[in-house]
Amino acid sequence: MGNRAIITTADKEIGIYLHWNGGRDSVEAFLAYCALKGYRSPTTDPSYGFARLAQVVGNFFGGGLSVGVVDGDHIEGMGASLDNGIYILDGWDIKERIFPYEGYCDEHCLDLAAWLRAIDSRQPASEQLGEQIYAGVVSAKSD
Repeated sequence: MGNRAIITTADKEIGIYLHWNGGRDSVEAFLAYCALKGYRSPTTDPSYGFARLAQVVGNFFGGGLSVGVVDGDHIEGMGASLDNGIYILDGWDIKERIFPYEGYCDEHCLDLAAWLRAIDSRQPASEQLGEQIYAGVVSAKSD
């Protein structure tokens, strides 16, 4: 049994399948990491955006069975078999979610900062955000 989800855009022409870590907390962390890296999003550049997302997720999990690419003809058909449903993106943000299993409830218990550091630590050294991922939040307000 996995913790499955698909990440796609409104047109549902292509998607990224997650066998593990398809819950909203971890999906939001993968998306936030890609945004921090400055990658073009799947909504503005599908081929590049999905490739970078798959790369980040694949680096995080390692191995060969945790992430896949799904063509548009199969996205909605897989929806009923996914624990966490289908996430629809707008930029690097979740705009909508369809088909999570009946009675599903997000836990919202994972620390985003800890997730981002874990994701970063599993990327190739030359691709890591490094120290900037540990920076504190700075207020934009002036007194």
